[in-house]
Amino acid sequence: MKCIVTGGNVKVLGRAVHSLSRIGDELYLEPSESGLSLRTVNSSRSAFASFLFAPLFFQLYEAGRELCRCKVLMKSFLGVFRSLPSLEKTVGQCLILLRPHANRLVVQLHCKHGVTKTHNLAFQECEQLQALFDTRHYGSSLRAQARVLAEAVLHFAAGQAEVTLGAGAGDRIGLRSHVEDAAEPSKAMVTELWLGRDEFQAVAVAPGSRVTFCLKEFRALLSFAEASNLSLTIHYDTPGRPVVVTAEDTVLEVHLVLATLSDLESSSQPPQSNHVSHLAAPSDDDLESYMIALEASADEGGSGVPPSPTFPLRTPRSPPKEEDEEEEEDEEEAAVPGTPPHKKFRSLFFGSVLTPGGGGGPAPSQEVLAEDSDGEY
Repeated sequence: MKCIVTGGNVKVLGRAVHSLSRIGDELYLEPSESGLSLRTVNSSRSAFASFLFAPLFFQLYEAGRELCRCKVLMKSFLGVFRSLPSLEKTVGQCLILLRPHANRLVVQLHCKHGVTKTHNLAFQECEQLQALFDTRHYGSSLRAQARVLAEAVLHFAAGQAEVTLGAGAGDRIGLRSHVEDAAEPSKAMVTELWLGRDEFQAVAVAPGSRVTFCLKEFRALLSFAEASNLSLTIHYDTPGRPVVVTAEDTVLEVHLVLATLSDLESSSQPPQSNHVSHLAAPSDDDLESYMIALEASADEGGSGVPPSPTFPLRTPRSPPKEEDEEEEEDEEEAAVPGTPPHKKFRSLFFGSVLTPGGGGGPAPSQEVLAEDSDGEY
């Protein structure tokens, strides 16, 4: 793989790397005919981000004949683009060269006055990192300028972990800080903000719908989209299904997938979906049936590649035996009455994996978020 970035696009690439560095510790690179894809996932695997730069983004783009997927340490790649103001002032051209046989990713910055900075980064070959989703089956969507959303989240504390996005009366959209397991709920500070319909470019939300997701990763994408003057579209559905945030340009596609907090009460009575059909999220007992590992190459189906250690290939659980049922009954009797259920984030890609053609049910065997076994660089 060989590509050359020139002019202001060097800074755009640097902004994308900075945004990804606020989400994950590893950067996955995958060149293809569609362009160069940069992806990452956070340590808890509840947030996935992807930047796809089209061939027109580059002055020169050669994907190469051999399919090569690799990952590098985010800290190492970020060091190349650490100073964004310096990139714009001093760097005129950036060369990215992937050498699979040498296990090296070469990044050269051609600066003014004939100065060339060369970075040789070690990488690991890996399996594909991908989140599968189909936003056509989501019941609610919002579209707004990134500047509007960035100004809205400024009102929340820097350490705020999660926020709740919901639809209110009169087509108003609200953001509320989520407080969980507070020792004294009456003393906890709660921030609530409401935006009118005129603040958005498009609004199609189900009445009473709401989801809770992490704010840190959302802010990471907002910083890039605001600097690039992009509009963001937020797709969400019932609690427990992931939120998908997208941004598109002529030479760029951005996706951010965030896990949402499961709500047992809301999941039992899902809100209306504005006449848009969608799949109900499966129960936790059925989630394992969606766990499947990716093969090292998409062209080598059934090549006998061992399953991924992160998402091993499993079959649905067998029906519980009578002894297991008795143990569950004993646990229920021992539970303290009135104890609220434990809140948890449902995994990103379980309960939202749809067939590529938009069919009415989950695919029996699909690519989900997966990576190769841990190794040292």
